[in-house]
Amino acid sequence: MRILLVNPNISDSVSDLIRDEARRSASPGTEIEVKTAPFGVAYIETRFEALVGAYAAAQVAAENVQRFDAVVVAAFGDPGLTGLRELLPVPVTGMTEAALASAHLLGHRISIIAISQRIQAWYREVVDSYGFGSRLASIRALDRPISAIGGVQQEHAQALKALAERAVDEDGAEVIILAGAPLAGLARSLQGQLPVPVVDGVSSAVRHAETLVSLKPGRAQRGSFARPPAKPHRGLPDAIARLLDSPR
Repeated sequence: MRILLVNPNISDSVSDLIRDEARRSASPGTEIEVKTAPFGVAYIETRFEALVGAYAAAQVAAENVQRFDAVVVAAFGDPGLTGLRELLPVPVTGMTEAALASAHLLGHRISIIAISQRIQAWYREVVDSYGFGSRLASIRALDRPISAIGGVQQEHAQALKALAERAVDEDGAEVIILAGAPLAGLARSLQGQLPVPVVDGVSSAVRHAETLVSLKPGRAQRGSFARPPAKPHRGLPDAIARLLDSPR
């Protein structure tokens, strides 16, 4: 089995974190490859940045999907996930979707720990779109400058842990999701240090992707996730154009 994880941001240091955690989490025999967006921003905090990241993820996925059995959108907020699910011929999941699915099996009240205050509104909208709004106990986030996005864990580990503890004590969280690719692997480091289960988006996405491939569920032929209808287009990257033009 081969799984492609697409980092919709331009930060190679974050791609390294994604790759390390994905390989630790994957089943024996699963091959992991991580691709970084060729354009965009260092990390996504806003709706517009998510729009840019979604297009970058679409380009990378379209260029590489032929070699893989599943694709993971490796950024919290899953920019472009639902569109990719329409177009790509393999299962697609994302860090938020997979983390919420994992958390759903571990407790009722879910809190998300994030890396910035600005990111909270967009995250809340994404959680609502997946139908988990009523399960969300809180989103708590760092309120301090980030000097290097790939070093957030090392620089702010204690503050992130403290936010998780407050989510449990003050918000009634029964499960903690550590949000964002820059926090990939932190749940593993905090294992046993928090009083509730802790979920990592990268490891959840890899495991759920493996499950989807193994289940062989087929792809949508009807409904909202069926292939986009054929129509004229112009100016699209070659790989995206080929997928749009491929036989239904």
